[in-house]
Amino acid sequence: MGLPRIGMHLSTSGGVWRAAERARELGANTFQIFSASPRMWRASMPEAADCKKLQALRRELDCTPMAIHVSYLVNLCSQSEEVRKKSVAAFRGEVERALALGAEYLVLHPGSWRGLTREEGLRLAAESIAEAVEGLQLRGSGKAKPRLRVLIENTAGAEFSLGGSFEQVAELIGRLKTVLPVGACLDTCHCHVAGYDLVSEAGYEETVGQIAATIGLDTVRVWHVNDAKAARGSKLDRHQHIGEGTIGLEAFGRLLNDPRFAHCAFIAETPVDEPGDDVKNLRALKRLLRTSQNQVTAVNSLA
Repeated sequence: MGLPRIGMHLSTSGGVWRAAERARELGANTFQIFSASPRMWRASMPEAADCKKLQALRRELDCTPMAIHVSYLVNLCSQSEEVRKKSVAAFRGEVERALALGAEYLVLHPGSWRGLTREEGLRLAAESIAEAVEGLQLRGSGKAKPRLRVLIENTAGAEFSLGGSFEQVAELIGRLKTVLPVGACLDTCHCHVAGYDLVSEAGYEETVGQIAATIGLDTVRVWHVNDAKAARGSKLDRHQHIGEGTIGLEAFGRLLNDPRFAHCAFIAETPVDEPGDDVKNLRALKRLLRTSQNQVTAVNSLA
């Protein structure tokens, strides 16, 4: 088994390839980026030279997988036809940039079905994704691995947000399996505030059982590892530094060392309130990896 993949969401300021350099500086071996501003509908393709430089750096550093997070503006199940069409076009651009950059994963929040029924939202999201990727080559030839896998991320459980339960994530994945390579990205903060128990040992096992019964453990490719500012079941999506929120260090240690998720990348999206917070959170996660004596490394043991 290879090294555990632990990293951060990183800035591409100064060039998209700079994210790989930042990963090296932090000690991360996986990372996530935005391929363009997450607050803009239209974005240009990255320069070919930058794509090649990023891919070369990742190979040199063994920094994989790389995930790209889709713009927050995209709402593929919007009741507004104008917004939905803009979202389809924007999502297609995200896929095209992810392919050009050589990303393994593209993480998507399906959107809000406000004004529709949940069933209509699921149907519209699946149809919109299929429309967006039409004609794009996401699968390798023969038995080759997918060129790009779209990961449906669970949400914090807000009333009209699609993906607030494992069942909704699983249903959307099921509708998309014949259309494109697809999987799941689970966020610890979203799970927690949506009401799933990751904190107690018994609750964690129950939650993993629910994931297995709905999404499937192998379908989960990325965990967003974020502590939570709000209480379990609150539906409030507020990320906190690792070990300083309502989830706590023990739960993250349990997840990081769970052999059932050894195939996953663990990527933090924790706040950067002060310089050095990204290093602090990455180190907090790495300290939780079990040592050869099967002990959880003490949190204060790393200078």
